[in-house]
Amino acid sequence: MNLYYADQFVLPLPEGHRFPMAKYRLLRESLIHSKLFSDKDFHVPPAATDAQIMRAHTAAYLQRAADGTLDADEIRRIGFPWTPQMIERSRRSSGATIEAARSALRDGCAANLAGGTHHAHADFGSGFCVFNDAAIAARAMQAEEAIGQVAIIDCDVHQGDGTAAILADDPTVFTFSIHGAKNFPFRKQLSDLDVELADDTGDGAYLDALRAALDEVFSRCRPELVIYLAGADPFKGDRLGRLSLSLDGLRARDDMVLAACQVRGVPVAIAMAGGYAEDIAETVAIHAATITLARQRFA
Repeated sequence: MNLYYADQFVLPLPEGHRFPMAKYRLLRESLIHSKLFSDKDFHVPPAATDAQIMRAHTAAYLQRAADGTLDADEIRRIGFPWTPQMIERSRRSSGATIEAARSALRDGCAANLAGGTHHAHADFGSGFCVFNDAAIAARAMQAEEAIGQVAIIDCDVHQGDGTAAILADDPTVFTFSIHGAKNFPFRKQLSDLDVELADDTGDGAYLDALRAALDEVFSRCRPELVIYLAGADPFKGDRLGRLSLSLDGLRARDDMVLAACQVRGVPVAIAMAGGYAEDIAETVAIHAATITLARQRFA
């Protein structure tokens, strides 16, 4: 199973910043130490090109982001200080999802050990997201690999508002998001299918809702590729989550999504998306469990 990482491009953030950048490096180290993966499974992706990015983002936004002319409100909305490293990191993360999608089409499943930047809209970034890697990768595969429909299955605790907005008028990409009703973003967009859950939703209710939603996804579309955003933030110990899933519940969620794809013969490219547990080791363990389960299912 091919895994794509760009943790060496992680930008330094001010002390006390809420985003746990270290989780990317720690995830790769955890997978290496597990002995379930060999060195040849890990790959550094190329950066997404301007042409690839502009299939999902406006040229004007890309130019402002690339040359550092985003205004103060735009930078505040993203949540990161602008640096050249921020842009390189964002390009590499999108490139990793593109490569994971290519590999999944060949081998059944692959993963970006970061990604899931679903709050980035066509003409602005938001919520720690600069470029929308899922939308970029979906359109890259359609353009380069000549596939038809793609489904984006977003199980991050926050709605994939940028993904929904970018792809709102595109019937070739089906967008599904299951998320906290009262969580960020507070102005939701309209996905092809949205499932909104109350605070403190636990394992049973979550899994029942997801099972029914997956049946609807695959009844309404016939994807040739699924991009799965496997957020760790529905976890009960997550600072930003509020859905109260257990570790076992998150594993059952991943297995449900992966099994739904596998039984239908649909390749899956996985992105990690969010995760903000008080103990970063818990976030890393959740992400590692997702990757390990995928390897077992698609071995």
